[in-house]
Amino acid sequence: MEFDTIAAIATPMGEGGIAIVRVSGPEAIAVVDKLYRGRKKLSTVDSHTIHYGHLVDPQTGERIEEVLVTVMRAPRTYTREDVVEVNCHGGLVSVRRVLNYILKYGARLAEPGEFTKRAFLNGRIDLSQAEAVIDLIRAKTDRAMKNAMKQVEGRLSKLIKRLRQELIETLAHIEVTIDYPEHDVEEVTQQFLREKCEQVKKEIEHLLATAEQGKILREGLKTAIIGRPNVGKSSLLNALAHENRAIVTDIPGTTRDVLEEYVNVRGVPLQLIDTAGIRETEDVVERIGVERSRQVLKEADLILLVLNIAEPFTEEDQALLDLVKDMKTILIVNKTDLEPKLDTDQLKERYPHLPLIKMSIKEEKGLDELEQAIADLYFKGDIEAGDMTYVSNSRHIALLNEAKQSIEDALAALEMGLPVDVVQIDIRKAWEKLGEIIGDNVSESLIDQLFSQFCLGK
Repeated sequence: MEFDTIAAIATPMGEGGIAIVRVSGPEAIAVVDKLYRGRKKLSTVDSHTIHYGHLVDPQTGERIEEVLVTVMRAPRTYTREDVVEVNCHGGLVSVRRVLNYILKYGARLAEPGEFTKRAFLNGRIDLSQAEAVIDLIRAKTDRAMKNAMKQVEGRLSKLIKRLRQELIETLAHIEVTIDYPEHDVEEVTQQFLREKCEQVKKEIEHLLATAEQGKILREGLKTAIIGRPNVGKSSLLNALAHENRAIVTDIPGTTRDVLEEYVNVRGVPLQLIDTAGIRETEDVVERIGVERSRQVLKEADLILLVLNIAEPFTEEDQALLDLVKDMKTILIVNKTDLEPKLDTDQLKERYPHLPLIKMSIKEEKGLDELEQAIADLYFKGDIEAGDMTYVSNSRHIALLNEAKQSIEDALAALEMGLPVDVVQIDIRKAWEKLGEIIGDNVSESLIDQLFSQFCLGK
């Protein structure tokens, strides 16, 4: 495909050792050549080489910047176009100045994600790989990054393409049987179609089985820390974050608003939310905080309910347990360094399905056990396998569910004894839905929407 030449800053804004301006398109080398002064003209150098020199204003002869310029010729580039990367000094003024001169002499400012969009449109990557680039940039843990890297490398794409190949071969078999009945072609029996559909359905279900873990890796686990005032909620957030992010005092009701922090717990990204202690209060500000805490509770994926072992079990504790008993919850009995007044054995008997962890945050005891309990709750058994491909993208999950439904419709039609050309409609629909995952048949508006989520320069 033919495009114009685009440019953007590819490194984060701010002070740093270097900054990079990326240029891509048919005139990328020519545009930078207008400014570059070095031992050789960029148009004459070999591909994938780096050259020292200066950028100079062609009109005034003024030196703009001291640079290292990387020249990469199509098609062995990120976009499959000619790409030039100008390395200059890091800093807001220097990098913007370089970009402005490149735009002045023939390039256009790239839209968010336009470099990756061109990689997709030029056939270097498919849509699922392009989306995984966002996950790679936003990864908050090593495990999330490894999963994103697998998808960038095409692990999910290969699985989807293999499933589509199975379905298209089945469709071709049906077509031949319907269109050329006089030829000696193996009759497409109901048993043959049933076996093919069951096989594809099983593989889709296997992918969907990883969806919950995949979404957690991609988006993080929204984790609400709740409990009565002064049981140690803010101390727990600080302990998990390994820094003092929340104010901790002996005065009940210190936390009056919702405080958020991302932490890495055994490879699981947690979006920790320290809430105001949930209780009845006359304090107007605290009451607003309590209402926000209740709202957070409804949206949370995991609840860490903190109790104080040094105080008897109260009606407020009971009300909180009743509120979260059907949610994924871990009970944390804190302050075990004090004299116990809470019967933890009775708690275990009444709520055997809820993991219970005893902790003394003050003495840094029990944190490892809590982290392991969180990891076990979401990642255990075969889900831990190193070669597992996690489906993490909500769009992919929805399309896999739709493809599965179409396969189930095909199986239902076979059970009803309907003609194979009717069954063929559902099989084709499943094939099309799987194609939308990798971008084989997808609307232009969806492509624009997906790439608009990227940052400038990517």
